[in-house]
Amino acid sequence: MSKIAFILLCHKDPEAVIKQAQRLTAKDDYMSIHFDARAPRAAYDRIRSALADNAHVTFAKRRIKCGWGAWSLVEATLLATEAAVAAFPKATHFYMLSGDCMAIKSAEYTHEFLDENDADFIESFDFFESDWIKTGIQAERLIYRHYFNERENKRLFYAAMNLQKRLGLEREIPSDLQIMIGSQWWCLRRRTIEWILAFTRERRDVMRFFRTTWIPDETFFQTLVRHLVPEEEIRNRTLTFLMFSDYGMPVNFYNDHYDLLMSQDYLFARKISPEAQELKRRLGVLYSSDGAEFQISNEGRSLYTFLTGRGREGRRFAPRFWENEGSLGRDREMLIVVCKKWHVAKRLVWRIQQLTNVPAVEYLFNEDNCALPDLGGIQASMDKRHRHRRALMRMLFDYYDTDRLLICLDPANIDLLQDFYGDRSVTRLLEVQCHFTDAYLVGHAKRVGLAGDHTKPDALRRLLPTIRNDVLFESETIRDAGFANHSQIREWETAEQNARALADFLQVPPETALDVAHTDHLFAD
Repeated sequence: MSKIAFILLCHKDPEAVIKQAQRLTAKDDYMSIHFDARAPRAAYDRIRSALADNAHVTFAKRRIKCGWGAWSLVEATLLATEAAVAAFPKATHFYMLSGDCMAIKSAEYTHEFLDENDADFIESFDFFESDWIKTGIQAERLIYRHYFNERENKRLFYAAMNLQKRLGLEREIPSDLQIMIGSQWWCLRRRTIEWILAFTRERRDVMRFFRTTWIPDETFFQTLVRHLVPEEEIRNRTLTFLMFSDYGMPVNFYNDHYDLLMSQDYLFARKISPEAQELKRRLGVLYSSDGAEFQISNEGRSLYTFLTGRGREGRRFAPRFWENEGSLGRDREMLIVVCKKWHVAKRLVWRIQQLTNVPAVEYLFNEDNCALPDLGGIQASMDKRHRHRRALMRMLFDYYDTDRLLICLDPANIDLLQDFYGDRSVTRLLEVQCHFTDAYLVGHAKRVGLAGDHTKPDALRRLLPTIRNDVLFESETIRDAGFANHSQIREWETAEQNARALADFLQVPPETALDVAHTDHLFAD
């Protein structure tokens, strides 16, 4: 029977780490912990003390400071894995986890699954041929040496890379390796782990190469597994279920996601919200239960792929255009209508244009076929519009010969809102809040590819909480951002109440705002 050594990387919440270790080792499995050296020593000592008598728990021999995108994440993983291999000779599988992960199947189901599938589970796509990287630098991750962290010291990161470009200091990728890329959440067999550790000792050239690549946790294990293990013994997927919101942030799971998580074709899930205490309790009971049955739906993989793909479009590793572009203009005013129901926003904007002289462009950052003037090609593709957002907006102000311009945005575009609010120009935001019936959300799921015409009603019912939570979370994120000049109109308010918000947003007389608020069938689906 399989025995799992969980490799846990964590950096906070010692009480949650202790509970996670106790829960996952209660069924005779093991755990090796690396607790980030950036975290307080007292928190680490608390974990060590609480788990001192648990023979199924070990710790990495040393703690290192981990940084996003840096080699330190791989180094921490290797340290924890080496400790697990030495401490747990009976472990048959090694499963990578974070402190935000929890099992969504029982231990009984998990062990049976691994017994029946003699394979390594890891995402690994060709680095150059696949489209796994949606935006930002790609080959530059590998062919240049990266000594600075892009998130901690952006100026030095790009200065060092650009200096190497000017001097022609490209380096060779190890000739016998096909570089692969994928999620860092893997489950590998003991033999594979032993091969990897032996490889790290023998191939110092490969280790030197990866130490100075950018975001090696997405390439190191993915490349080595493909290099060392026969292809037929690799399953190109992760066993950890995760989703990303429209703007690239991991979706948190809450108490009402229990049924949804159980039905997914995965063993673990991340991220479980720290506030979801009831969900954690139920999943903990589930993991220790015997005889539990799981009805696996076919929606999990498509949901994961869809939301991950959309989310990764929001991850940016290249220099942000707006960091070196000029301002839109101190005397210019941008009016932004944010609404998830695009048809409602378009109806509203049509009426505003009838009653004011403010030029408007609808969802130019969301719809490829949005009507735009010819601006020399900068408007030609969605990628260009996002990459050159400020230049595009300046050209639109000039094209319409105006100092006031109105656009529509989907609430998922939090990065655009933050950028425009960071400009010296005046930005005003109107958030249009609507009712979202189950029928509308089902239609939305079908429109964006989360479900099809033949999706079973039970699967749709399980899908709805995640979609609804994602929509509500976007609105909460906008409110939490604390944007100035933020007005709201709501479907459930009277026209008179909405008119006050419209007058403030448009800076028009109350009677004009009331005419806008009385737009026929404004909120109709």
